[in-house]
Amino acid sequence: MLPNEAGTTECIDVLCASEHNAGCPNVLRLGGSSGPKFTFDQVFGAQTVQSEVYEDRVAPLVANCLEGYNATVLAYGQTGSGKTHTIMGGGMTTAMMQEQHQGVLPRAIRNIFQKLQEQQESSSVGSSYEYELYGEEIRDLLNPRTSSSAPKLSIRDIGNGEPEVIGATMHKVDSADQALLCLTSGMCRRVTGSTAMNETSSRSHAILSLVVEQSIILEHVQSKVSRFNFVDLAGSERQKRTQATGQRLKEGIDINKGLLVLGNVISALGDPKKQGTFVPYRDSKLTRLLKGSLGGNHKTLMIACVSPSSCNMEETLNCLRYANRAKNIQNHAVVNVDATSQIV
Repeated sequence: MLPNEAGTTECIDVLCASEHNAGCPNVLRLGGSSGPKFTFDQVFGAQTVQSEVYEDRVAPLVANCLEGYNATVLAYGQTGSGKTHTIMGGGMTTAMMQEQHQGVLPRAIRNIFQKLQEQQESSSVGSSYEYELYGEEIRDLLNPRTSSSAPKLSIRDIGNGEPEVIGATMHKVDSADQALLCLTSGMCRRVTGSTAMNETSSRSHAILSLVVEQSIILEHVQSKVSRFNFVDLAGSERQKRTQATGQRLKEGIDINKGLLVLGNVISALGDPKKQGTFVPYRDSKLTRLLKGSLGGNHKTLMIACVSPSSCNMEETLNCLRYANRAKNIQNHAVVNVDATSQIV
C-alpha cells in the first residue's frame, strides 16, 4: 500500500529447508501464463537479496520520512514465510550488524542516521516505542522488567488519527548503533515458540516506531516530527498444519483473530463497493495501533511474504488475495509540520 497513489505490495518467494526436505515442488511462477494471476507493483523472486528489497522499496520511504511524512513498512504472510527475516534480517545479534544479513529495518535505521548527519538542521531520533501485541495484551519490549511485573499498556486516540500507547517506554538514541542495540534488546524479549511449521515462530505482532524530530531554520524555525513504523505481524496458521496444543494453540487462535479483524479493515478500506462504510478499527488492538498506517496519514508499504511450495499453496493463495485487497487502499499522507511554527 502506498498512500496518494496506487497501492504498493511486494511478494517474496523462498523455499525453506523443511519444504525442500518434504520434496514439495515450487508451484509459484513470476509472469506465468497459467493458474490464478495476481498483479502487484513489484514482485521479488527467490534469488532476491536483502539490499535489493531495501533499495527498491524502503529507501524511498526513508526519504519521505525525512521530508516530514509518516511511514510504515508492514510484513504479512503465513507462519515461516520469511516476515521476520525480511524486516529484521538473518539474526538478532551479530548477524544483524553485518550488512549482508540485515533486513529492511536495520538498513533503514543506518540510512536515517546517515542522512541526518549530512543535514545542517537540528534533529533527534527517538527509538521511541517497541512493543508486542500478545493476544490482546500490549507488552513493552523496551521495559527490562518481566511481562508479569511490567505495567499494563493501553491505547489512547489523540485526535490526529495517530494512536498513542500510554505508558510505553521511550528511548532517545544518538546513533545507529545505539538504536540497533535498543532494537535487539527489545526483540530478545518477544514471545516465540516452536510449531510443526516453524521452529522459531513469532507468537505476537511486533511494532517498532522511530520518531524523527527536525528543526529547520528558514525565515523562522520550522519543526517537523515524523514517525516510521515497522510492523512484523505474527504469521497466519492452521492448527492442523502446526499441530499446536495448549498455550501454542491459544496463541494461534489469538493471532488468527487479530489477522481476521485486520482483513476486515483492509476489506472495508480497499473494496470500492464498501467505500464510506464503517471501518472496524476498534474491533482489535492491532487495528487500533495501525489506524494511521491503514487509511490514515502514513505512506505505507505492505510486504506480502509467500511460500512457493505446493504444500503451502492454499495459504499462499489466501495471502495473495489478502495483499491484492490491500493494494486498493488510498492513504492521505501530509507533511507533519508543527502548527505553532506554521503560525509564526
